[in-house]
Amino acid sequence: MLEQYVQALPGMLAPALLTMAASVLLGVGEGRDMPVSRHWRLTGLLTGLAAAVVFTALRTMVIITRRSGVNLVVLIACVICDALLIMVALHSKRLVSGWHQHPRRLHAALAIAALAIACTTFFALQDVLMQLTSFVETGDSPFSSAMLLRALGFALGIATAVVAAAIFRTLRTTAVRSAFLLAAVLMLVILLLRHLAQLLSLLMSLMIVVLHGAAFRVLILAANHDMTMVIMQCLVFAIPAVAAIAAGFRLPLSGPNEAVERTHKALRRRAKAAGIWSLVAMIGITVALTAGVAEVNKVPTLSPPESYSLKGDIATIRFDQVSDGHLHRFQYKAKDGTVMRFIIIKKNGGAYGVGLDACETCGDAGYYEKDGKIICKRCDVAMNIATIGFKGGCNPIPFPYQAGHGAITIHTADLDALSSHFQH
Repeated sequence: MLEQYVQALPGMLAPALLTMAASVLLGVGEGRDMPVSRHWRLTGLLTGLAAAVVFTALRTMVIITRRSGVNLVVLIACVICDALLIMVALHSKRLVSGWHQHPRRLHAALAIAALAIACTTFFALQDVLMQLTSFVETGDSPFSSAMLLRALGFALGIATAVVAAAIFRTLRTTAVRSAFLLAAVLMLVILLLRHLAQLLSLLMSLMIVVLHGAAFRVLILAANHDMTMVIMQCLVFAIPAVAAIAAGFRLPLSGPNEAVERTHKALRRRAKAAGIWSLVAMIGITVALTAGVAEVNKVPTLSPPESYSLKGDIATIRFDQVSDGHLHRFQYKAKDGTVMRFIIIKKNGGAYGVGLDACETCGDAGYYEKDGKIICKRCDVAMNIATIGFKGGCNPIPFPYQAGHGAITIHTADLDALSSHFQH
């Protein structure tokens, strides 16, 4: 659930914030005039979403096996549109206030915003939508609790981004316009830097561009801190949030009559609420994308090896030591001095899965237990517990053993023969 949440949230933030900023800066009038800008934004958002859905479906069906060619064109368009949209944002007040006299200028600005929203949505949602293919693991029921938790995490990530953008939008009437404009421009600049870094990384991977020295180090720095830039896109709205809170305190409670006084009180409450809730949203997103990502990327540690009886060339592990259905790890020092590990787990039906704490594919990375599953530490593949003890795939490398008389017995010679799997 947490993994789906921290992947969906940053992917949806850029389209949500971009659409929100365009709705504030380029929104015109009320009533009949409002659709003039709304239709452009909605068209851009739906176009990007539809393109992302189709492209993801084609990738899932392996009709498209490489996305670099498509993403190269999209990222170039993103960079161009981001740069143009920054210029549009800086002149937004003049474009909106005089749109009746110069409607073509406003429509051109709205077209740029719509194209920027479409390209950003298409590029950002590809990886978000690909999560849908991992909701149900192979062999699991499509209606399992694990699938429902993954779907819930995905939905919460999308909802958090949309709600945060909606909260920031409330600052449009409570903060000084210049403060909101500054935050929106900074958000667009950060988005431009992200798209530019992603474009250069793609050009380098395609061997179209080769960077050296300082330019390469800057690109690596930007790539390694992409999540930080995602968070910064939200934190810049602290500028209008603080301005709204300050405006709420500065607005006098008194007025020439009771109606004005009630209006002032309502504006103060609304300004403070908009600023405080915006700060709460920023803190929440920052915590989610730092602590959450750290938890998801945390490298699991292997449990310490357990003791067992070793007499001569026979290792003995009692049934009552390994009959709880959990993973048990043991250590053995081979005759050539190699320190080895092997695991035992009781499977359904009373059989035991016995093998090295290593596989042919991932080497001696080892396995760990999580949520009742045995997972390879290196590739994160969950083992089918029923197949542990058999060759193939990422399964633990099996070796001979005997089970009977209340214990599992292993000839150390069989372990000695496999010591090369733990030699680097």
